[in-house]
Amino acid sequence: MSPVRWAANLHTERFNFVLIRLFCAAGLAAATLHPALAQTADPADSLAGDRVTVGIGAASVPDYEGADTNNWNPAALVNGKVSGIDFWSRGTQLYVDLVPDAPGPGTNFSAGPIAGVRLNRTGDIDNPQVAALGKLDTAYELGGFVGISRTGVITSDYDTLSARVAVVADVAGAYDSYVVTPQISYTTPLSRQTLVGLSASADYVGKGYGRTYFSVTPEGSVVSGLRTYDISDSGFKSASFGLYGIQSISGDLLHGFGIGGGVFYTRMLGKYKDSPIVSDVGDADQFTVGAGLTYTF
Repeated sequence: MSPVRWAANLHTERFNFVLIRLFCAAGLAAATLHPALAQTADPADSLAGDRVTVGIGAASVPDYEGADTNNWNPAALVNGKVSGIDFWSRGTQLYVDLVPDAPGPGTNFSAGPIAGVRLNRTGDIDNPQVAALGKLDTAYELGGFVGISRTGVITSDYDTLSARVAVVADVAGAYDSYVVTPQISYTTPLSRQTLVGLSASADYVGKGYGRTYFSVTPEGSVVSGLRTYDISDSGFKSASFGLYGIQSISGDLLHGFGIGGGVFYTRMLGKYKDSPIVSDVGDADQFTVGAGLTYTF
């Protein structure tokens, strides 16, 4: 069962997909197993109705995609289930799952629409050479996803293995292309107070994405001092891996306060790693760490 994971305060480029993904994955991992955990609770403790989790936190995130510096930034989130519809955010994208889940251990399918924004290099950049290339437009994305999950896999009836493929396209002409993201995650409750999880994903992007975010035109080379660089086809841009968890303060992951935290590693790949924006003045190895306080009611 999927939670709402939509973050606020998207007013700077640094408050971007990496920050929100980290905080949501760490702070909201328990919500993924709420239905399974509920099976061990009293029937009165049912999660059939609406539920909401809100949270605040902070994370150290790369200055831009491929940067060699990090900055600490605030984060905020809200997640839950409203009128039987599960929805959640992955980065600055909102997912809505239109396929109901069956209760108890077993296999479930998910599918639905995605809407979001991409804020890479839309704000101030610390690196003067990348900043000289100019700010980019905010990308507005629409798309969809399909997925499958299995509850009751390894450790108990309550651990969950999920796989999903998402496809979004820029509909406002910012990068005029698409992004395909295969994702896999595993979460397991250690108790009603503690939950941990692992995740992995990759981004396959169209040529418009590469040209917008990783190419350097002859004009851009003159103003920035970076060598010219062009990406003329599609490919895998990056792979990411995460470790996260949540600890209930109130004694129950289903109610009250909790502390979530985690670390993500992203590796830039292929021609995107070789871009001067990454290889000359940035870093192909990207790390994000952070933590947050949540409250579920």
